[in-house]
Amino acid sequence: MRFSNLVDRVAGKGASAWGVHFAAMQQQASGRDVLFLTVGDPDQDPPQAVLDATIQALREHRTGYAPIVGFPDVRAAIAARFQRDTGRPCEADNVVVVPGAQAGLFCALQCLAGAGDEVIVPEPVYATYEAVVGASGAAMVNVPLRPERGFHPDIDEMAAAITARTRVIWINSPHNPTGAVLTRGEVERIAALCRKHDLWLLSDEVYATLAYGGPHVSPWSLPDMAERTVVVSSLSKSHGIPGFRFGWVIGPTDLTAHLFNLVLCMLYGAPPFIQAGALAALSQELPEATRMHDIYRDRALRLAEILSHAPRCHIAAPEGGMFLMLDVRGTGLAADAFARALLDREAVAVLPCDGFGPSAHGHLRISLTAPEAVLEEAGTRIVRFARSLTANA
Repeated sequence: MRFSNLVDRVAGKGASAWGVHFAAMQQQASGRDVLFLTVGDPDQDPPQAVLDATIQALREHRTGYAPIVGFPDVRAAIAARFQRDTGRPCEADNVVVVPGAQAGLFCALQCLAGAGDEVIVPEPVYATYEAVVGASGAAMVNVPLRPERGFHPDIDEMAAAITARTRVIWINSPHNPTGAVLTRGEVERIAALCRKHDLWLLSDEVYATLAYGGPHVSPWSLPDMAERTVVVSSLSKSHGIPGFRFGWVIGPTDLTAHLFNLVLCMLYGAPPFIQAGALAALSQELPEATRMHDIYRDRALRLAEILSHAPRCHIAAPEGGMFLMLDVRGTGLAADAFARALLDREAVAVLPCDGFGPSAHGHLRISLTAPEAVLEEAGTRIVRFARSLTANA
């Protein structure tokens, strides 16, 4: 039987990035005690207020259909929080509720670009980005984020990548996988490119509350950018509830009208009880969420200090997010070979970044979503493994 060409467009290189993770899962299923530092799945307990509101909604039998783009009070709460953070007007009509930031990115790009268009994405990229662009029918054009620049963009290179077919520049800050946080100057220069060439600026801000190397700057906060900026975010990282699959898209109202049509035929709204829990998260400052920033900052600094003793390895100083990048090129092993040998010999699972783009070749992405004691033990094992490579050499 034949399939559409969509199946090829969504099977990009990023799909292979999880090989070590799946191998570690198989070992764990066989009874081996593996330290998992592969996935950005927060280990903190969900805020109790969110759980209480969700459970109460279920007890009230709020299990029917919800408005297609979300309950008005939920969308208004998202808009109010975003307006507070950016200092720019945002209304409920600018907001569409979707099941997680991943769905938000997919839906947004379906409405922003199509066959024959180009989307500029700095690389390394998160593993799903290539498939999201491919599903739209557009072509992804990569601009390198080089390790020697701390994985910050060269805006002149970005400008040179713009062609008559470019429709979107897609940024992600704090960045996954590198942890780099775009400076205000960098965001302003990227925004200027979008205004000059009449482009959309798609901003993945799922880690916005976890910027600790510098303040997070949303392009929505800049003058004359709301009409061409699309922001995608969620509660997955900020409140440690990725399983809720609660996210949103913020954009101009002409875009949200198109998103209504897409969500209508694709998702038909989000669960009411999930939105009830989300409203509890959005309408108050929860101490569990407030602590997340300091937890991940402290974990990043502690693990970076331990890994600084790994011979022939180099730490990319983390500026935000839930990951730390380790450059293992000096060991003589490719990232995938290093990660697989580390798993076999030390029972530590990390993610090789080769599938995220050529600028990340030779790097490992190490998740910080584990208690500090586990991170310290994993860091000690990584250092021990790196020293064994030096001894063997």
